[in-house]
Amino acid sequence: MTETTEETETEEETAAEEEEGEVKEGELEAEGEEAEEEVKEEEEKEKVEKVEEEKAEEKKIVEERIYTIPLGRAWISPRNKRTPRAVRIVRGFIQRHMKPENLILNNEVNERIWSRGIQKPPRRIRVRAAKDEEGTVTLYLAEGD
Repeated sequence: MTETTEETETEEETAAEEEEGEVKEGELEAEGEEAEEEVKEEEEKEKVEKVEEEKAEEKKIVEERIYTIPLGRAWISPRNKRTPRAVRIVRGFIQRHMKPENLILNNEVNERIWSRGIQKPPRRIRVRAAKDEEGTVTLYLAEGD
């Protein structure tokens, strides 16, 4: 009879230990989920800060103009040099009209010029040129384009 009691006691002890182990695993999983949530919250805060910085940069704009830049002269070049020439024409046009310290072409403007490849750039492009306090001009695509 003593053997049976010992077996039952050991079975009860192992069952209790397993339950504790399950609880600990559950706690670890909960802690892991909390850590993931904290990381996500930090990423969201960083995104918000970036947006606020961009808004602050836009507030510093001193001058803003919309231009339609003719690129027909780029078509005089040989086929495989037309789009690079169109980019130079855009840069020269903005240099002449806005007198910037630095000139930044937004990626959207560059993609629009290169949208049809190296041989067939657009005949004209509408851009919004924003000049900030430091004299840097940034080109964006005009609204509606």
